[in-house]
Amino acid sequence: MVAAVQEQVAERTAGSPVDPEIRWTSRSPQEIAEELAEQGYQACRDTVRRILTGVLGLRRRQAVKNESNCDFPLRDEQFQHITARRRWYERRGWPVLSIDTKKKELLGEFFRPGRAYTDGVVRVLDHDFPPPGQSRLIPYGVYDVQRNEGFLYLATGADTSELACDALWRWWQRMGRRRYWHASGLLVLCDCGGSNGHRHYRFKEALHHLANDLGRDIEVAHYPPGCSKYNPIEHRLFCHLSRAWQSAALRTIHIARELADRVHTSTGLRLLTEIARRTYEKGQQVSQEFLDNLPIDFHNFLPELNYTAPSWT
Repeated sequence: MVAAVQEQVAERTAGSPVDPEIRWTSRSPQEIAEELAEQGYQACRDTVRRILTGVLGLRRRQAVKNESNCDFPLRDEQFQHITARRRWYERRGWPVLSIDTKKKELLGEFFRPGRAYTDGVVRVLDHDFPPPGQSRLIPYGVYDVQRNEGFLYLATGADTSELACDALWRWWQRMGRRRYWHASGLLVLCDCGGSNGHRHYRFKEALHHLANDLGRDIEVAHYPPGCSKYNPIEHRLFCHLSRAWQSAALRTIHIARELADRVHTSTGLRLLTEIARRTYEKGQQVSQEFLDNLPIDFHNFLPELNYTAPSWT
């Protein structure tokens, strides 16, 4: 019977669809038991399950998302560059900030995955199709890597470069100014895509204006394409925010803020939230004056990923 079960697994899968060296089958023990019955064996699904796990050494597993699809030629060199720049700023006590936009959320009576303790039933819409004009919540985060502190800027409209720089500005006013008054510059770590993408000259222009407003240089280091999960804000802030919002119907932006204010960890993570006072519109174009002058200092090493917006131009 063991040989018959092993044959059923081998015949129907011929290895994992991803890795041929791994035995893999999506059929249930009940389905295998029925096929064995056609061959004259009498085995219930529990017996088949014991053979699969105890004899053949198979376990029920799901795919693990840890394979990077990044084929950037200087991927490791960029990571080494980011590490060196972080250490340079940390030795001086200057801010190292990780920024990104969390997944956009629907505001209203919409379902969110997760479970919570309740003595009733939380009822939401049976379809997650938003009507035309339905607003979406755009949570933009600024994470202070050294102090383990986060700032969450809750906005509606579009995820724009102005939103990213406004979040940095509000972080400076609420948290950064009194802690880093002595710093002459900021290091900003971000992904390659989204509102803070490395190809967006509109983002560079907004950074240029922000640097002048702060009176400090803003150095930007983008993670290579396909490596956004290595951005510190992803696994040190956004994961805890997802846990705070699980199973909750985010009916209003104020409910989202109230739940986000409860985010904390045993390691001392602190999160400050703020609701934007404006709605951000997409379609903003970079000015021709900025393109003609281009007051951005591109670094010698991978200038498309590493550059500085100086405050003196």
